[in-house]
Amino acid sequence: MNVHVARSGPAKRLRADDGIAKGEQLLVVDNISLAFGGVKAITDISFDIAKGEIRAIIGPNGAGKTSMLNVINGFYHPQQGTITFRGQTRRRMRPHEAVAQGIARTFQNVALFHGMTTLDNIMTGRSVFMHQPLWWQAIWSGPALEEEIEHREAVEEIIDFLEIEHIRKTPVGSLPYGLQKRVELGRALAAEPALLLLDEPMAGMNLEEKEDMSRFILDVNQQYGTTIALIEHDMGVVMDLSDRVVVLDYGCKIGDGTPDEVRANQDVIDAYLGVPRD
Repeated sequence: MNVHVARSGPAKRLRADDGIAKGEQLLVVDNISLAFGGVKAITDISFDIAKGEIRAIIGPNGAGKTSMLNVINGFYHPQQGTITFRGQTRRRMRPHEAVAQGIARTFQNVALFHGMTTLDNIMTGRSVFMHQPLWWQAIWSGPALEEEIEHREAVEEIIDFLEIEHIRKTPVGSLPYGLQKRVELGRALAAEPALLLLDEPMAGMNLEEKEDMSRFILDVNQQYGTTIALIEHDMGVVMDLSDRVVVLDYGCKIGDGTPDEVRANQDVIDAYLGVPRD
């Protein structure tokens, strides 16, 4: 079967409306501390992410940025503090529960199924919406077939949105790095997240690939209405894309505000940006 649907706009949202208006707090990080043995990765960090914004998390290597994302999506469990997402406060959550509640992510190192095609990789992001029993799926008939067709339509729409129609049947292991990063973004979008966590989406890309990825991130935010938390080392990208920026250093928060406010923060300049004092 070859299902292909022409792009007609972003996929419909299947998740229930959470009642949170644009600009209100979607996620609140409250006094989070995380340690591995005697090593402190995060110390008493608090910040929020507003619905509809692009929120950057920046800092030197080892600052605790990825650890913070791992706490948000339930991969790490902090020793102190809480995460409030869509009005629900928690101390612990597993990654699959985070996906079910509307949090998806990409990874610093591409994490795809290299032997599977682009289409099949993105289809794995729809698994959170697939509810037919395994035996129906095994015979690929009846309700399971109808369900697959529905989700294939959503995936084809994402493929068109990301302009990767020409590689939809290509095993991702044979794709150049920049396209693999785009496929991984597509898989995260397939879960229809309310909050999308992007861990260094520009890492290893050339200038043209960075421009393409920046455009897609903006389109995801503006057309899908997806809230985005972004870790990125390219300060040009951060300052151009972000509504607000939080800065970490040695697991502590040293700055928080608009790009202009962060750029003028002397603690941030000293620790990370490296701009000399006047």
